[in-house]
Amino acid sequence: MVENVLEKLTNDPRFQGKVEHVEELEAQKAQYRQVDDLPPNIEDYLKQEKIKLYRHQADAMRHVREGKNILITTPTASGKTLAFNLPVLEKLSRDSQATALYIYPAKALSNDQLRVLRGLEKACNMDLDPAIYDGDTPRDIRPEIRRHSRMVLTNPYQLHLILGWHHQWERFYSQLKFIVIDEAHQYRGVFGSNVAFLIRRLRRICNYYGSDPQFILSSATLANPEEFSLKLVGQPFQLIDQDSSPRGRKHFLFYNPYLSPDSVSTHVETTNLFLFFIRRGLQTLCFTLSRRMAELIARWSLQELQDTHPELTGLVTAYRAGYLARERRDIEYGLKTGELLGVTTTNALELGIDIGSLDVVIISGYPGTMISTWQQAGRSGRKNNDSLVVLVAFEGPLDQYFMKNPQVFFDRPHENAIIDLQNVHITFNHLLCAMSELPLSRDEIKNYFQAGPGFMGHLIRSDQVRESRDRFTYKGKGSPAFQMGLHHISRDEFRVYHDERLLETLDRPHAYLEAHQGAVLINKGETYLVEDFNLQKQEVRVRKRNLNYHTQVLKEVDVRVLQELTSKEIGQFQVHYGEVEVTEHYYRYKRISQGKTVATHPLNLPPLHFRTKGLWFTLPGDIEDQINHYISGQEVYEGGLHGTEHALIAMFPLKVLCDRFDIGGLSTPHHPDTRAATIFIYDAFQGGIGLAEKAVELMEELVEVTYDMVRSCQCRVGCPSCIYSPKCGNDNQPLHKRSTQYILSRMLKLMGKKEDTDLPLEEGEVTRGPGKSRLGVGAEVYKKGDPKREV
Repeated sequence: MVENVLEKLTNDPRFQGKVEHVEELEAQKAQYRQVDDLPPNIEDYLKQEKIKLYRHQADAMRHVREGKNILITTPTASGKTLAFNLPVLEKLSRDSQATALYIYPAKALSNDQLRVLRGLEKACNMDLDPAIYDGDTPRDIRPEIRRHSRMVLTNPYQLHLILGWHHQWERFYSQLKFIVIDEAHQYRGVFGSNVAFLIRRLRRICNYYGSDPQFILSSATLANPEEFSLKLVGQPFQLIDQDSSPRGRKHFLFYNPYLSPDSVSTHVETTNLFLFFIRRGLQTLCFTLSRRMAELIARWSLQELQDTHPELTGLVTAYRAGYLARERRDIEYGLKTGELLGVTTTNALELGIDIGSLDVVIISGYPGTMISTWQQAGRSGRKNNDSLVVLVAFEGPLDQYFMKNPQVFFDRPHENAIIDLQNVHITFNHLLCAMSELPLSRDEIKNYFQAGPGFMGHLIRSDQVRESRDRFTYKGKGSPAFQMGLHHISRDEFRVYHDERLLETLDRPHAYLEAHQGAVLINKGETYLVEDFNLQKQEVRVRKRNLNYHTQVLKEVDVRVLQELTSKEIGQFQVHYGEVEVTEHYYRYKRISQGKTVATHPLNLPPLHFRTKGLWFTLPGDIEDQINHYISGQEVYEGGLHGTEHALIAMFPLKVLCDRFDIGGLSTPHHPDTRAATIFIYDAFQGGIGLAEKAVELMEELVEVTYDMVRSCQCRVGCPSCIYSPKCGNDNQPLHKRSTQYILSRMLKLMGKKEDTDLPLEEGEVTRGPGKSRLGVGAEVYKKGDPKREV
């Protein structure tokens, strides 16, 4: 059925010419392995449910029995839940006092797993009392959970706040045998670095009560699983990454709306595809990048169906965080039972909630990471069913790069997930939390927090710390855990209020960027207008508004090199890494409607200064000479440097798991510290979080894919698919595509990766233009014998 529908799709005039590529992923047969000596109650459960263990599930059991920590990275729908629940059940079945802690990044996952555990408890005739302990848990039942539950499910935010009350959990911690961390890949960047220290605080408290629990991690596929798990937990792991579960054939279709000169928006194309599959009876899940689009695509689809297929309107709905828990469960159940035919959603359904088998998944816009893409794609075609995945491209560089280079998508490894244990601000915050939980010894500072002697003096000088008998205790006011968030580094936070209700908190850089006076702030898919930005109180007041425009800040950036920590030579190319000081001056913002600037307004904000970690490299002077010889016009070289900076940052998330806004950049034809043309890329967080450091390791690969992306883009003078940036503080001025391409080609030649370079130009090749149109109106063309002819 899927093949027939795919054939109809490719022959339909509405969709013809927009299918870039179709990849067929082969079916796979299951591989099983026996596990001996299971407790009789678990053995009976498996027989009753006719469950045969896959090889990777049996391997997980064997490694846990050997006392190892395990990391399971098999794909969605491969039976990871049973793989980590089975060894836990075995231990708790043999030891009536043993306990287990499950940590989930989202409440919906905790609720879904609670249903699974209660079912296992009943089926295996065990007394486990599994319970969720989070901010929604009623206070009157919390003592009962602490006294009796042997399986507790929580999230990092709640754990962070209750570790200081560990004495109430003595029974639980003293018998804790397992800590299960599901969807572990969610813990990366600032959040992951904070969670890594949180887990070390948890391990320290377990040790205090005499337990040393094993860790079981479940994650999407990563490029650096061993490094990641070691940094997250602080202990080595056995990797289980060979999937032995069955799967049907999967057809993966790349759909590019921008191949057509009269293309409509990605959202409209997504709606048309969604309706195409629903009308043909294929159960379809459509992922969008925002709550608003999930709602709009559902609404547009229902309006269309009301006129053409009214009998289907009751089978289509949207799903997102913010719905009542009962509403979400009903939708999940409707998908699992087939009562719902089509659902539009955010990434809320990307994670491991059980929704059964689907025929089609539409991914509307590349989600930003390969991990998310494959997690979403894995929602279709469970077991032996054929299925279809459609990736609908946006105009951004990563989307269009994959459209032009599909084999890169299917052949490449997933991203590196970065956790940084060297950020002094994050480390200091968690040391304060640890001291408030238990007096902290010098050995613990070194063993758990990897903090060197330099931290001792900093702690002693702090007015929040007291040293006595070689131990440090917290003497500040209030709990430090309540004063710091897991998504931030600094305590310098702005609180956003809507009708006196706290909407969210933002650190100062993000408050300047997203919540300045007059800004349109997006929170959980809803739009708010900032009506008051109070610098003194660090409060932001917003009003909910349905606006047809968004805002963008303009800023000036200056970067100073404070200390070079290391450098890497790649052939004749050298990249440097070290500590830098960034100054950002936010001076103006734009109101943008339908891609056009409708107004600009001044901003009066004090400059931001922060120290971070970054990489930088210089370019030889003959590059500028060559560009100026062959291409006429002002700021051509500067436009090439600026375009190279934008393009490298755009492709950065392809190699390092982050958002492009987690990093900043600066390009200049002459920098006072390097005395040469220089491009900087730095972590956009106080103290750095390891992104630029990892990029130094991957610099060759990053430059190669960036060059391929710019070269393969079909535009003439630069566009949002290659060198434009949606958040450029200089309003994307100046930019020059041809100069950018030449700079990247010369970088590859210096690295020894390319024999020739892209100059001199070929006759008739477009080299420069205003950058306002993909058609290149007003471009400059090179003609032989007249290298600087204006056309």
